[in-house]
Amino acid sequence: MNKHLLLTVSAVALTLVSCQHSDFEGYTRNENGMHYKFFNHDEAGPVLKEGDGVGISFTFKKQSNDSMLGSSVQVSRDGSGIIRYVMPKSSFSGSLEEGMMMMTKGDSASFIISADSFYLKNQKMPSLPPFIKPGEHLTVNIKIVDQKSPKELQELQQKQQAEMAKQAEEMQSQEKPAIDKYIADNKITAKPTESGLYYVESKKGKGPNAKAGDTVSVHYIGTLLNGEEFDNSVKRGEPIKFALGAGMVIPGWEQGLMMMNKGAKAKLIIPSGLAYGPQGNRGIPPFAPLSFEVEMVDIKPGK
Repeated sequence: MNKHLLLTVSAVALTLVSCQHSDFEGYTRNENGMHYKFFNHDEAGPVLKEGDGVGISFTFKKQSNDSMLGSSVQVSRDGSGIIRYVMPKSSFSGSLEEGMMMMTKGDSASFIISADSFYLKNQKMPSLPPFIKPGEHLTVNIKIVDQKSPKELQELQQKQQAEMAKQAEEMQSQEKPAIDKYIADNKITAKPTESGLYYVESKKGKGPNAKAGDTVSVHYIGTLLNGEEFDNSVKRGEPIKFALGAGMVIPGWEQGLMMMNKGAKAKLIIPSGLAYGPQGNRGIPPFAPLSFEVEMVDIKPGK
């Protein structure tokens, strides 16, 4: 046999051996030390690449005793059990990312990886977690639920941005009519300030008004204009305390509380521009005007 041909055949044979032998039954080991096995595999599909959008479900276990360390069900934001992100580059040779880059949409596979490499190289932790011993392995089962190219990701983002802009425009157009209706329905005669804040006093207090630098103690009940309550210090049994003028509360509060003195009670009707604007907040939609029943419990003059 030709000497060069013999060397070529030997090299191929060694490569095949290195890509097949694994210390873990049922798994294949590749040249980077990745131990893997497929449950479902579409060999004709486009494999994941750096920059692709990916949606996965996974379970994460200690290989030695099969104890569960985590799953996508526990950490998915919407409770769907699917984690979505942009595929990063491999963090080290034989990494989990490299294993995923062998997969395509619809594939499911199991990977056995070094716990040391995962926690110290991939997660960049300063030391191993206390429940992991040096030299241990992790079993990670992954299913590729969704896959998008960078171009598809960009198109999807543009579509979502357009839909959000349309929704925001509709919400914004409904704000002033909602405030006008609330004012009329509640027979409020107070005029708005130049900024659009309505201050409706229900009880007079005593002493000077609060000013920037003062520390105020305030009880409040916050609702949307439809009456839906989103916060209530009275129920908690403790007023909120903060320094006026320090940017710790929404502008509508800053302006309204500086119109109050100790013991005063009032309703503040605050347009979204003085509240949480187009972003909204927890339980508060974008462009939502707010109503607050407030009581100035105490004022500590600033130095």
